[in-house]
Amino acid sequence: MTIKKRVAKNGDISYLIRVSLGYKDGQQIVKSMTYKPEKRTSQRKIEKEVNRQAVLFEEKSRIEYEAERKLEAVLQEQEDNAIAYAKQHTTFKELATEWLELQNACKKYKNSTLTKFKSCEERTYKAIGSVIVSKLTFRKVQAFISTLGKENLSVKTQKAYLNFVSDVMLYAKRCGIIEYNPCRDIVFTKNPTKEKQVYSLEEVKKLLSAIDKKATTEYKLLFNLLAYCGMRKSEVLGLEYKDIDFEKSILTINRTSNYHEGFGVYTDTPKTKSSCRSLYLQPKIMSLINQLKNEHIENSKACGDLWVENDRLFVTWCGKPLNPSLPYKWLQRFCMDEGIAFKGTHSFRHFAASHALASGVDVKSVSAMLGHSQTSTTLNIYAHAIQQTNEKALNSIASLLENV
Repeated sequence: MTIKKRVAKNGDISYLIRVSLGYKDGQQIVKSMTYKPEKRTSQRKIEKEVNRQAVLFEEKSRIEYEAERKLEAVLQEQEDNAIAYAKQHTTFKELATEWLELQNACKKYKNSTLTKFKSCEERTYKAIGSVIVSKLTFRKVQAFISTLGKENLSVKTQKAYLNFVSDVMLYAKRCGIIEYNPCRDIVFTKNPTKEKQVYSLEEVKKLLSAIDKKATTEYKLLFNLLAYCGMRKSEVLGLEYKDIDFEKSILTINRTSNYHEGFGVYTDTPKTKSSCRSLYLQPKIMSLINQLKNEHIENSKACGDLWVENDRLFVTWCGKPLNPSLPYKWLQRFCMDEGIAFKGTHSFRHFAASHALASGVDVKSVSAMLGHSQTSTTLNIYAHAIQQTNEKALNSIASLLENV
């Protein structure tokens, strides 16, 4: 215990009393108080009262600290008992359900990531849901992932399942249920990859020509945007009129529109930070946007109170956001009726990227157009188109050199 006399600028005297209560986790536990004696009190009485206050404070501090330690011990025992019980009884499904509820509340993950985790629940719970978390070993996780590979699920999908399991197990580690995460060094089963279905230039011209003649303005705009801009379908469906600079013909991508059985149609942020980008719109696209906007104004008048006020470009008859599955189904039926090969909606994105690269546009510009976070992603996906461009360039140089 220490007593330190302090004199303020105005002459007032006070005493700082400090009491040491020992050490905890390597740090000294110190309690302190300030005693201010009454004015016009003799020095002898002050010293006597200071010592008395110090003794009382030390005794009080020790009693309070002892009570705190006992309470901490009780709480620690309760926590240890809870952890011991969890180690013996908590199944993976129970902990995963608890973890998902926590993520829904804290909003750490994007909605699209959470929906992906939820889509992993059924298979995962069937395989390891009843396993006690503390007994979920590397071999059991590996066996589960290997089973997914045998079912011809892609490596990307296998990784999605592993991420779900791993994040739950990291939560288990934080809770003190396990000491290490068994999801490290898992091996994935590579299955023969299907060759990407990419529309040729002739096929896209034929398809867009048919769409321009027979489709509604909404679908004309949607598929022209996919072909001209190489956007993801979710990005196109998330577009709003405020995202378009009508004077400069610039479109800004700020959101996506997605669908999940548990959520219905919901809005989310783009895939990566680089996916938030601006693109130039061709006159044909701008004309379709203006036409669609006028149609929406007329539709809202015709629907009256049934119309849902919405700034989205792609909506239903009453203004609600369009279900993301409809464009795919519509194009599938349209291609069948027209006798045109159906290669999905994402094929337009591959077409735009491949032909931009084949036309000599540099990889960095194409990567920015697509919203890839790294040019290496573009290089990996469109290596064939880049190789063709390199061959064309090198053959051109060789032709110049050999004809000298």
